[in-house]
Amino acid sequence: MQKRSVLEARGAETIGQQVCLEGWVRTRRDSKGGFSFIELNDGSCLANIQVIADDKLPNYENEIKHLTPGSSIRVVGEVKESQGKGQSTEVQASEVFLYGTADAETYPLQKKRHTFEKLREWAHLRTRSNTFGSVFRVRNRVSFSIHQFFQERGFLYVNTPIITASDCEGAGEMFRVTTLDVDQPPKVNGKVDFSKDFFARPAYLTVSGQLEGEIFATSLGKVYTFGPTFRAENSNTSRHLAEFWMVEPEIAFADLEANMEVAEAFLKRIFTDVMNDCAEDMDFFNDRIEPGILDTLKGIVESEFLRCSYTDAIEILQKSGHEFEYPVSWGMDLQSEHERFLTEQHFKRPVILHDYPRSIKPFYMRCNDDGKTVRAMDVLVPKVGEIIGGSQREERLDVLESRMAEQGLNAQEYWWYLDLRRYGTVPHSGFGLGLERVLQFITGMGNIRDVIPFPRTPGWAEF
Repeated sequence: MQKRSVLEARGAETIGQQVCLEGWVRTRRDSKGGFSFIELNDGSCLANIQVIADDKLPNYENEIKHLTPGSSIRVVGEVKESQGKGQSTEVQASEVFLYGTADAETYPLQKKRHTFEKLREWAHLRTRSNTFGSVFRVRNRVSFSIHQFFQERGFLYVNTPIITASDCEGAGEMFRVTTLDVDQPPKVNGKVDFSKDFFARPAYLTVSGQLEGEIFATSLGKVYTFGPTFRAENSNTSRHLAEFWMVEPEIAFADLEANMEVAEAFLKRIFTDVMNDCAEDMDFFNDRIEPGILDTLKGIVESEFLRCSYTDAIEILQKSGHEFEYPVSWGMDLQSEHERFLTEQHFKRPVILHDYPRSIKPFYMRCNDDGKTVRAMDVLVPKVGEIIGGSQREERLDVLESRMAEQGLNAQEYWWYLDLRRYGTVPHSGFGLGLERVLQFITGMGNIRDVIPFPRTPGWAEF
């Protein structure tokens, strides 16, 4: 007898084997013929396996006939060819052991449908539902693909700090980390004296590992970070989280064109792996959540991403005759409606926009000779718009110092970042992909809070 997962036991090659399965009851149906049908799931796959338990089992009357959804059991029995529709195998139980009951009156996941909003209140149980089981199996596969892609290309995985003293994006929307008494903080000249704090200076949760990633790229060549990042933006939209995961590669001796090539190959690899290895889950999303998402992903994998400058894109939008909510003008930050028009209606394929106005981009992006634009890029895909943002980094010390002054940054706080330009500076590039954003796109889930295990949003830090 072998311990098997439900996924394994569903395979026709297990027919005739004695197996041990462990999982949670989804449903139980009793027959007048003296046996019960139990639908068992253990999280290894979307579908359940049917277990047939008859009245010859010693605990049939007092336990098996009282199993409720959510109860946990161990089943020992023989895998047989199923006579039922939509399944190749079933298990004839010789033993059913009850681990734990689930009270039928209070167990939240009954057969009736629940809204995703309601399921967020039960985040400790929602992964037992079909939808969220599929979401987190896909999340697992995407995370593995990210590591595979970079490891196979000689990138080193770097763990950058979660606590930082620098603001990479310059937006100021950062969570403060402090051990000071918030009711009576020490003060000097009327202001909080952070020299008395744990780190003897203001410290924050990171919004990005990019700057630290550049340290490693300018000594080890090709690196990537993959970890949690935080943003204290008071936003309750379906696309914002206060805590989310980012993957950020940094590549030495790479210009923007090389950066674009890596970003395109990266997305195609993720989408290909998910469609190949999570086929059952992706069929579920295609049928129940976002009809057509499989065709969208296949289209992206099979297409060549078009390159288009920001300036050309503005001209296309202005001449389109389309009425946008946000009027189009050169120098503006493009909105999702503009990005989606370009990729869905005008080009009808993924687009990489590049060379954005310097006035709307961070200090670290390389300035072009025109004095107006920087070597930035955004990868746009249908249904979402921007899914990857990146740039060639500014490697010239004098230009970088000028950009910092232009944006009101204290260069002394970035002394180590400037040192990278003083000692063997090189052209280098990188980009960032938000894991939850790409998962939202892949699964078609309407709210980003439903693709992360425990969402952190304004007013909500439960579990």
